[in-house]
Amino acid sequence: MKVIVDFDLCEANAVCMATAPEIFRVDENDMLHILIEHPGENLRKKLEEAVRLCPRQAISIGKD
Repeated sequence: MKVIVDFDLCEANAVCMATAPEIFRVDENDMLHILIEHPGENLRKKLEEAVRLCPRQAISIGKD
């Protein structure tokens, strides 16, 4: 699976970072960084939760 972020929609609310800190980080300049672009299946539930909770629906899951 692949993490996809629409940075035009993203407001760096850090909801994704709170849900999946292994995958996402928002820096001190309010910029979102994807730490693991292709997370393992062990992180699927956290990524799915981050997708669901994103206030701007800027995150999606793609295929490798």
